[in-house]
Amino acid sequence: MINFPFKKPKPDFEDFIKVCEGKKIPDRVHNIEVLFDEEIKKEILEKYLNLKFYHPVGMFYGKIDKSVTTLNYKEHKKAKEDYYRMNTNFHYMMGYSIVTDHDYLINLESFNSVARRGKDTAILTRGERYWAQEGFGLIRSWDDYENFQWNKAEDLLDEHYQHLKFMSINLPDGMKIAVVGAVIAQLLGWIFGFEGLFLLTYDNPDLVKAVIDKMGSLIFKMYEIALQFDSVGIIWHGDDLGFKTSTMLSREILRQLVFPWYKKYSDLAHSFNKKFWVHCCGYKDSIMDDFINDIKIDGLHSFQDNCCSVIEYKKRYGDKIAILGGVDVDKLSRLDEIELRKYIKSILKECLAGGRFILGSGNSITNFVPVKNYLIMIDEGNKWFA
Repeated sequence: MINFPFKKPKPDFEDFIKVCEGKKIPDRVHNIEVLFDEEIKKEILEKYLNLKFYHPVGMFYGKIDKSVTTLNYKEHKKAKEDYYRMNTNFHYMMGYSIVTDHDYLINLESFNSVARRGKDTAILTRGERYWAQEGFGLIRSWDDYENFQWNKAEDLLDEHYQHLKFMSINLPDGMKIAVVGAVIAQLLGWIFGFEGLFLLTYDNPDLVKAVIDKMGSLIFKMYEIALQFDSVGIIWHGDDLGFKTSTMLSREILRQLVFPWYKKYSDLAHSFNKKFWVHCCGYKDSIMDDFINDIKIDGLHSFQDNCCSVIEYKKRYGDKIAILGGVDVDKLSRLDEIELRKYIKSILKECLAGGRFILGSGNSITNFVPVKNYLIMIDEGNKWFA
């Protein structure tokens, strides 16, 4: 039986951070997610919580998100506020002490006109889904670089400041915001595309460096704005650097082009006495020394049992950094209730000792994860100390 909905959510960011730092042995299981597909939120809000769901909206610059073109400024502002008020409330009602904020990336990705489209076959299908560009993206040449809407990307920073003011006013007691940014994920997904980035790294390395530095600077400015708010407690940088057996770019290239920006983000967060986390899918053994000893991350997220299990990473690195999430998304999607509960209990048993562990999915709650299975994961955490 799943004990849901929760009658009295008790967010406690201070306790959450003490557990992450290893300064407190947990007496409750804290939960975390970097991302929920909107279909999951809609199902839970409407079916279990009897609350209205609002769709996210981007800025007016979009070529894909047609919804914004039908709204005037006031309508757009209200639609955006309705969504973010709902999103915060969803995280509160689900018992989270942080709400992740992707606002700048949502608006930046409205420039994406090269996404691949296809049928969404998930349980809670959205009909048509947008996929990362595996081929070539918007920038292939210096001319493309010069024609990219960098000025509009800068303009979005002002919008982001106003957005965080709104978020701060509407944040429940006990909660903080984790602001999410990305550089390589944007380059792979649509700015260069996968093939574009890999080929241009060798064919035109100066162009790749210029784009990384431009994006890196934009994200730095976004973090700089965010960290001024007391309501922001964490910078959660979300780049997927690896796949099952390797990083996608060599360690040498990452050290030369990417990690200097990570170091700047980490130093910036620490200068405000706030945390810097990294979300990194796939194989990352070869760059853990860079993460921990050079960049000095405070927490690591994204684990999958076929290459980087959360239990193994907790054993190896749990005395140095917070280990975040870890319930393999494939297992979260496929296991029956008995096996899923057994699997989650094994993670809690191995990872809670000594603190520095927060329960959650290994990646995100996608719309192919059965809602019941997601609730089982939350339920097992809530029962652990009961």
